[in-house]
Amino acid sequence: MNNPKTYKTNVLTLAMLAMSATALGQTVADSTQVNVAFGSKAKSELMGGVSAIDMVDLTRKNYNTYSLDALQAYAGGYTGQLWNMGDALVLVDGVPRDANNVLPTEIEQITFLKSASAVALYGSRAAKGAVLITTKRGHTDGLRISVRGNAGLFTPKEYPTYLGAAQYMSLYNEALANDGKSPVYTDEDIYNYASGRNPYRYPSIDFFSKDYLKKAYTRYDGNAEFEGGGKFAHFYANIGLYHVGDLIKFGEGKHNHTNRLNVRGNIDLRLNDWITGWVDANATFYDQRGDRSNYWNQSASMRPTSQYPLTPLIPIDQMNPDVMDMQKMIANSNYVIDGKYMLGGTQSQQTNPFSAMYAAGYSTYTSRQLQFDAGINFNLDKVLHGLSFKTHAAIDYATSYSSSIQNDFSTYEPIWTNMNGKDEIIGLNKYGTDKRSGTKIVSGSKTIQTVFFSGQFDYSRQFGLHAVDATLLAHGYQVTTTGEYHRTSNANLGLNVDYNYDRRYYANLAMAAIHSAKLAEGHREALSPVATIAWRVSREKWMKPTESWLDDLKINASYGVINEDLDIEKYYMYDDIFTATGTWWGWSESANSMQTSDSQRGGNKDLGFVKRKELRFGLDASFGKGLVRLNANYYNVKFDGLLITPETLYPSYFHTYWPVSTFLPYINYNAQRRSGFDFTIDVHKQLGDVDLSGGITGMTFSSKNTKVSENVEYDWQKSQGARIDALRGYHCLGFINEDDVVRGTDGAITGYKDGVAVINSNTKPGDLKYQDMNGDGLIDSRDQVVLGHWTPNFYLGLHFTTKYKGFTFFMNWTGDFGGMGVKDNSYMWCYGSRKYSDVVLGRWTPETATTATYPRLTTEGGELNFVTSDFWTYKTDAVRLNKVQLTYDLPENLFQGKWVKGLSVYLSGSNLLTISGERKYMETSVGSFPQTRFYNLGAKVNF
Repeated sequence: MNNPKTYKTNVLTLAMLAMSATALGQTVADSTQVNVAFGSKAKSELMGGVSAIDMVDLTRKNYNTYSLDALQAYAGGYTGQLWNMGDALVLVDGVPRDANNVLPTEIEQITFLKSASAVALYGSRAAKGAVLITTKRGHTDGLRISVRGNAGLFTPKEYPTYLGAAQYMSLYNEALANDGKSPVYTDEDIYNYASGRNPYRYPSIDFFSKDYLKKAYTRYDGNAEFEGGGKFAHFYANIGLYHVGDLIKFGEGKHNHTNRLNVRGNIDLRLNDWITGWVDANATFYDQRGDRSNYWNQSASMRPTSQYPLTPLIPIDQMNPDVMDMQKMIANSNYVIDGKYMLGGTQSQQTNPFSAMYAAGYSTYTSRQLQFDAGINFNLDKVLHGLSFKTHAAIDYATSYSSSIQNDFSTYEPIWTNMNGKDEIIGLNKYGTDKRSGTKIVSGSKTIQTVFFSGQFDYSRQFGLHAVDATLLAHGYQVTTTGEYHRTSNANLGLNVDYNYDRRYYANLAMAAIHSAKLAEGHREALSPVATIAWRVSREKWMKPTESWLDDLKINASYGVINEDLDIEKYYMYDDIFTATGTWWGWSESANSMQTSDSQRGGNKDLGFVKRKELRFGLDASFGKGLVRLNANYYNVKFDGLLITPETLYPSYFHTYWPVSTFLPYINYNAQRRSGFDFTIDVHKQLGDVDLSGGITGMTFSSKNTKVSENVEYDWQKSQGARIDALRGYHCLGFINEDDVVRGTDGAITGYKDGVAVINSNTKPGDLKYQDMNGDGLIDSRDQVVLGHWTPNFYLGLHFTTKYKGFTFFMNWTGDFGGMGVKDNSYMWCYGSRKYSDVVLGRWTPETATTATYPRLTTEGGELNFVTSDFWTYKTDAVRLNKVQLTYDLPENLFQGKWVKGLSVYLSGSNLLTISGERKYMETSVGSFPQTRFYNLGAKVNF
């Protein structure tokens, strides 16, 4: 913004202008200023439930490519969500925008607004918290340029381990035998596949082979920043470009890539002594090219072979040259790979990811985003001392679409023979037709338009020891999306009043008058008030003895209610619904009949807002002349009036099954509570030439369903009183063994011993057995209990920085503890015709009954063993090393008098380490692109 020296020296005017300049996300040079809803405050004057990160300082030692990467280590209460309430509202320069469309190098500050008092002015849409991302602005007279370049490598962490063809065949035969069926693979088949003597005739498909995948893939990026200005204008500009490759190294996969170009320009204008303004623009061009093979998804489901083996590539040099029909097929094919191979297929798998990778064509995803902001600040001091007005308007336009080249292609199934001990192909069965269209097919076109406007009066005055700050605003935006009938809208009036006496006693009232079109007329408006009080204890006279070690101590508390419609999923949920055509009724045996209109939902015009009711206590403290700083909050947040269809509250005749009809309306009924404690501790110490700084963050979390409409038979089935995120399933008692079954004279199972309850009569030794909670001899949904909960109880973050002369060493750790997960993906649940992973090697057999770690193999369904139970649960406790970076800033005296003003080089690693008892499982992606580590070398030059 403009140099403060150009303004009046009156302190009150300066304070007002600082607030004016930071409206709607506009930042100022003073690092102690924290952007909050529709303005900014000095960090020391915050009223609780707010955390801010200086991204300029962080990016100097921690270069990142995503704006919200691992910020749990800097802001207590942030875990990807705020206090685990759900998706927060993300605002970039005050406007609802995507966090992934702004890079860390463009950002000045990120603020997390967690408390109700912090988000009240935003109305309904920020009821689950808000994340304010504020981009950089120009602060420098003259011209300053910096250029940054990076080159990095992504390396996969883990690949799934699947069994090869021979092992799969043997174990699939075993599964068939367990089900009383005949084998489909002969001993000769298994031997031939195990021998590996001809991988084309007896293939064992490994999607993760070095034949198909690189060891690593690259990322290159560069950006340039320009900053400058003079008396009447300052500007900031950022131009960035990156290119990311891919792991796949054959076919179209070799050309997979992602490109992104962004251009941002922020201009601040000073028209005269009482009018300032800004104009911002941003454009992002994103293109992604990918193959059409569905390779990663198929890697989790396509077996290494089948009863009719698939050969991905058929070698031409193993084809009999005297078979003319076969030679014609080769000559007429559009897809002879490297002049050596034909595309393989079978009658049951005429297309497969390998042939598709070579011949199916490719697709591209294209996205364009254009964003424009403008605002004006008016200093109305001449009208009323301390008064100002500001207005902000924005228009964003985003468009995206997919295009593809879709080729038809033939695949071939070889007919093998063995002549004189040599394998030879004597024929080909052809499936499909070669056809290259050459025409791009465009699909998935989508446009999103955001229109934003706000206007506000600000008043700031000091009356002796009394200070008053007030804001009155109108704010709204609409997001229009292709294919969605209703726009996403938010409109509200806001009032914020701050008062403090001698910077000791504080009071704040924030409220919003909100409107929602999701509710019926007469119920669309509501008032959301939040009150906060604070006491700076350290300024009391009786605290004088603590001045030597206590810099500052402030306690605060708030209570409020925010009405929200985020949990009202759709529009017209208050209205009744009837089908246009329903059930046919006949009045006689002749053709006399009519069709009814059936009710699908009852109406409830009194449906209202869901209410966030929050009680919070906070503490801010500083010790030892800035050595240690502490911020902490206790939060208790209740969401009341969550919508349900009240089947247990209304008479049963409100819902009929023939004809299918219901008159049940939505009502506000259920309630949930989330509570816990978050903290942030920052430490800074200078020891000679060594500068040490670091911080630790944490959050405890618990939740409870405080009110639930339910009608259950047993106490352990109740949701009311249980955690919101309760993980339910069966309690596993181990494997059924021979001692648990009763057999007839023919050896067939005729029953089960007393105390052994089963899911169905197909249960056999080697299946899992479960606790019969209600003692009825059957295992069904009434026996499911709470096994744990998904969400961790405790989150931890840690960052550490050491500076010595020109060197800076930085590291970032995060962790979470107390959560649980279920190993229920296709890698762990191998049944039916699914692919087998290495976990089945621990399968139950009569010989391994005492040591087995996995149920018996079966080709049937998964209802016996592969249901949620504590056999499959695991603790998600983990500590992660997210980032390590070493930076060297060359001495400034090397650049004195030169056009280069400074040079920094840095080496970093991201996502390097996970410490967990379940590390391998947690780092293995199944059916999707693998998780990766990232190593980066970068340099930044200042001009």
